[in-house]
Amino acid sequence: MKTKKILSRACLIAVLLVLAVIALFPILYPLMSSFRTDQEIYKYSTVFSVNTLWPVEWTAQAYLSLFTEYHFARFFINTLIVVGTILPVSIIMCSVAAYAFTFYHFHGQKVLYTLLLLTFMVPGEAIALPLYQVISGLGMVNTFSSMILPSLANGLTLFMYCQTFKDVPDALLEAAEIDGASWLTCYARIVMPLCVPTTIAMCLMTFVNEWNNYLWPLLAARKDEVKTITVAITAFKEENVIHWNLIYSSSMLSAIVPILLFLPFQKFFVSGIAAGSVKG
Repeated sequence: MKTKKILSRACLIAVLLVLAVIALFPILYPLMSSFRTDQEIYKYSTVFSVNTLWPVEWTAQAYLSLFTEYHFARFFINTLIVVGTILPVSIIMCSVAAYAFTFYHFHGQKVLYTLLLLTFMVPGEAIALPLYQVISGLGMVNTFSSMILPSLANGLTLFMYCQTFKDVPDALLEAAEIDGASWLTCYARIVMPLCVPTTIAMCLMTFVNEWNNYLWPLLAARKDEVKTITVAITAFKEENVIHWNLIYSSSMLSAIVPILLFLPFQKFFVSGIAAGSVKG
């Protein structure tokens, strides 16, 4: 009986290890390939072996070339400027709007709320060309504003805050108003401190979405002065050659920031999504 239990446990561990390798393969392969030359990548990519994952000759030349020849730091800074501007402004705008929809009543409220929710149900690709025409007409192509302004209002963030605000007791706000608190005081000192998990979840979701955004920056900002990371990576795929080691190394650098942000706040992300998704 004891032997059978040990064998079943060993089989379970073996299966879990295989599943772990399969799950981590899309990360391990680019990571290992970023430390090898293009010639070595092509040599060991057709036939699977140990050298397919483990470099024969380790080299960090791809990472050095990114910053010395291709000025990759500039694209990092551009992306941080765009995301760093969108994140706080979007959170403030959407949470204030959610406060109004939750605690105030006005004509056309349900219709306006429905229209705002539709904004995150329509794919961005469907409105990319009309939006580009608007941005072009305003003379904002190849500027940071062209990437920042269309992303400030987010229907999903508004919805999550509305759902979370419904848990705040009306009596709490009424007591604050009796004491002379303004709506801004109630919003900043009472409601928002109670919604920290939702705020963290929406910050993480907004950050990751904007950090990985590709199509709109490709259309609206093609100059190196404002180009973001996702667009810069595609430059390594030229007409006659593909620099795989540069693509892998730049992709790894691009993935580091979202991973470092997501891992320590994963608990808040899950609780924030749960808090805002099951309310009536």
